[in-house]
Amino acid sequence: MTGPVEIDRQGQRRPITRRWVPEAPVALEYNGLSYAVMMATPADLEDFALGFALTEGLAQQVGDCTGIALAEVEKGWIVRASLAGLGVEQLTERVRARVAESSCGLCGIDNLDAVSRPLPPVAQHEPVVPDAIFRALSQLRDHQPLGCATGAAHGAAFATTDGDILYAREDVGRHNALDKLIGALARSGQDVAQGFILSSARCSYEIVEKAVRARATTLATISLPTTLAVERAQAAGLTLYSLARDDSVLSIASG
Repeated sequence: MTGPVEIDRQGQRRPITRRWVPEAPVALEYNGLSYAVMMATPADLEDFALGFALTEGLAQQVGDCTGIALAEVEKGWIVRASLAGLGVEQLTERVRARVAESSCGLCGIDNLDAVSRPLPPVAQHEPVVPDAIFRALSQLRDHQPLGCATGAAHGAAFATTDGDILYAREDVGRHNALDKLIGALARSGQDVAQGFILSSARCSYEIVEKAVRARATTLATISLPTTLAVERAQAAGLTLYSLARDDSVLSIASG
């Protein structure tokens, strides 16, 4: 197999070296039950398993998800964890439903129900000043080594209300990057309401929902949101800034 080449407008070719963004199947198992297989960058997987459990509603707090263990296998990774609390019943029911899924449309019905389910209300909060968002944006690239090296990794960061980035995580998937960040924040005991989340990705409704479930009060995204993301943010009272660039930021929804 030949390596990558760069082709200019005149059709001239020259060999180049390129670092590709890592991607592998990551199986998430809770209490010995396989819950999901995600295509992800195999880094910070302990944070990923915890953050995913929190945003899926399987865990309500750090102590509900323990004993996280990683195993690299021939075709990818397996991440195992133990769950306690109310999420155990949800885990069992969801796994049972997946076993029964077929062309009957059960999966679609389940997803539609999930989309319409009310989110917990966001805590009362003061709006983050735009200068803080611009300050965090100016720092974001320094916290994205994988993104800088490959040009193909999403980043999610947590910044203080002054705009100083304290935590950041990367992944080939924008949802995974946010789950990793949420897991890291939970493990550190950081109060997410004492700052804001910054995402390098498009703001789909799942990004809004994960932020709300992590008890964030403010979310800023570099790309525009979808209509459903705006609706969900407004309903929950999440302050949402989008199209956050070096020269401007668009205020979409305010809590």
